[in-house]
Amino acid sequence: MNSPLIIVAPDSFKGSATAAEAAAGIASGIRAELADATVVTLPMADGGEGTAQVLAEAAAARGEHMVTVQLPATDAVGRLTEATYFLNQSTQTAYIDVAAATGLPAVKDALEPRTADSYGTGVLIADAESRGAKHIVLGLGGSATIDGGTGILTALGAAAHDARGYALSKGGAALVQLDTIDTAQLNMKAAMLDYTLLADTRTVPAHAPAVFGPQKGATREDVALLTGAMLRLCEVTGIDADRESFGAAGCIPVGLTWVSALLWGSEDHTTLEPGGRFVAEALGIPERLREAALLVTGEGRFDEQSTTGKVVGTLLDLAEDSATPAAVVAGELASNVPEGVLSAELSQKGELQEQLREAGRAIARSFSSRG
Repeated sequence: MNSPLIIVAPDSFKGSATAAEAAAGIASGIRAELADATVVTLPMADGGEGTAQVLAEAAAARGEHMVTVQLPATDAVGRLTEATYFLNQSTQTAYIDVAAATGLPAVKDALEPRTADSYGTGVLIADAESRGAKHIVLGLGGSATIDGGTGILTALGAAAHDARGYALSKGGAALVQLDTIDTAQLNMKAAMLDYTLLADTRTVPAHAPAVFGPQKGATREDVALLTGAMLRLCEVTGIDADRESFGAAGCIPVGLTWVSALLWGSEDHTTLEPGGRFVAEALGIPERLREAALLVTGEGRFDEQSTTGKVVGTLLDLAEDSATPAAVVAGELASNVPEGVLSAELSQKGELQEQLREAGRAIARSFSSRG
């Protein structure tokens, strides 16, 4: 009799365990209960922090030549930092997380929602082009900015001006005075790369400051100002302020899509994809599910947002499409999982890997009891 194939594909447990660590812990528990099972770990991401590494590891597993690049950049508030991205020399593709240079955790001690910018991410993009990249896969989650991607454009040589022709100060708030974006000094090669933007949200630009501003330190007054700024940026660039997912990463898709369309004459060289599904397909999960007896996914907190484009929701949808039984492991189950989906909540007692292992054992027992 063939052993059952069980796929373990969690997201990271934010602040506690990487996706790989979570997968390893859960898998060890399943193996302890189901000795005859074949358990495959496929750590997941949805466009947030860790997405670039997951994609790089998947490419390396396919035999493609990966290079890890670390270089100086600036964080969201302009401080010098070190940031890492991954260059696939086989396909001339760079995997970059916005969170690598422009991430929220690095600036928790100095949140500046009005002036924080994405300049550091632009530094990584320009460097990738200089090393031969023709395609950028950019994970949009985890940013500390609401600047519409104008920081990236500045790093690539563009300049935002007001109606008097004066350069605007950095950050999103100044964009309420935006009149033009000067591209005379633009790094054309970097701006004309092919871009795949991986979003972990469906939020539109008009709502992005209200939805994500508070977690980036924005007060009610900041949210109102930044909302006006994003609406003005959309007006100047011609991007629909109600365009789905263009509010990701402080509206970075607005700036990048605009400059690409300006240079190419169309948006054909910039695509926005749901991050979870893109990563799942890169890992071959839809194909593997056809043979799987169980899919186990998970995250730190399962709530109503989990099924709206995040890793867990994406994988549950894929499991349903393939009629594969599914299970969720979470640090906290703040909402009910969908009907028919197995679940286990971490005990919050003892070392995290042991909690994950026990959750894996619980899932395995529930799976076995279903026959």
